[in-house]
Amino acid sequence: MAIVFERPSLWQRIWPLLRGFDLLLLLAVLLLAGAGLLAMYSSGFDHGTRFADHGRNMLLAAGILFVVAQVPPQRLMRLAVPLYLAGVALLVAVALFGLSKKGAQRWLDLRVLVVQPSELLKIAMPLMLAWWFHRREGQTRALDFIVAFVLLAVPVALIVRQPDLGTAILVLAAGLAVIFFAGLPWKLVLPPIALGLVAVGLLLAFETELCADGVDWLVLHEYQRQRVCTLLDPTRDPLGKGFHVLQGMIAIGSGGLHGKGFMQGTQTHLEFIPERTTDFIFAAFSEEFGLVGNLLLIAGFILLIFRGLMIAAEGPTLFARLLAAGLSTIFFTYAFVNMAMVSGILPVVGVPLPFISYGGTALVTLGLALGMLMSVARARRPAPR
Repeated sequence: MAIVFERPSLWQRIWPLLRGFDLLLLLAVLLLAGAGLLAMYSSGFDHGTRFADHGRNMLLAAGILFVVAQVPPQRLMRLAVPLYLAGVALLVAVALFGLSKKGAQRWLDLRVLVVQPSELLKIAMPLMLAWWFHRREGQTRALDFIVAFVLLAVPVALIVRQPDLGTAILVLAAGLAVIFFAGLPWKLVLPPIALGLVAVGLLLAFETELCADGVDWLVLHEYQRQRVCTLLDPTRDPLGKGFHVLQGMIAIGSGGLHGKGFMQGTQTHLEFIPERTTDFIFAAFSEEFGLVGNLLLIAGFILLIFRGLMIAAEGPTLFARLLAAGLSTIFFTYAFVNMAMVSGILPVVGVPLPFISYGGTALVTLGLALGMLMSVARARRPAPR
């Protein structure tokens, strides 16, 4: 008697790879990706191959998301220490003999390709700290938090030294989120917040003296001091250091309630907005789609971030929960810092708007982060009956 084996269909072979994907998270990503393609086509259709490259980078990020989502959190945990050590070693190599461009030493020439090691730490940092606290689950002591802060401080200090304040903020935010969700006591959280508020108050009170020519802030580079002073008063140099902020604010305000319409932005297409396809693309988006478009865009980010936090709450292990929480914080920091700096709320730093701004490295990082979130979602704990 012959035994006949039925050959599985293509869908039957693909379905196990897709099972467990979080639909709400995918919906948020698709909404933001669609908004990014619209904004990029309008602001970058006459900017070389920016739109085509942005689409290609999105497909690359989607592929990375799909592949990483197949890796269970237990295997991701094994990568924590090697990735962290490799990232720190590369940052040290950058400090010793890295490439310098426009006054910043952020790149390393590996002969085969030129890399920016600080990007690796956006993912390696929450991985490492989640691994650290997972190893100490149920017996966390004050010393463990001290070690965690040291693990965070080393790469952040090396990135600030390059200098690359934007990436340092993202790495710091992801690390602090993991430490906070690991159970950092509020008595250690509130004093730094209070000191920060006092520092902001003093800065506002003594703005004239601190922003006078020739004053050295010691802890900041001169260009960083100028950015803070420009934030406090963009009109002090409207055609120079304040030009970016003022043009961004004009574009956002001129969009009104419904915007000027797709590809009708005058500030954008007359090239008043600098870096309109990268850091300041939110201003171009606001001019064409107005307040309504901005609210929809922000709603997409809120859905993405809150869904990530819900996935974190349902993670099967402490490592998975802390990793998902740290990655969700990265998305929040990306979006908040970019929108705030373009709107004149924060100083200008090099932080792109996720899925909207042009940038291959940023999209690869986002694809990795989303893949890890999806991995945690697929391994989530079963709901209680």
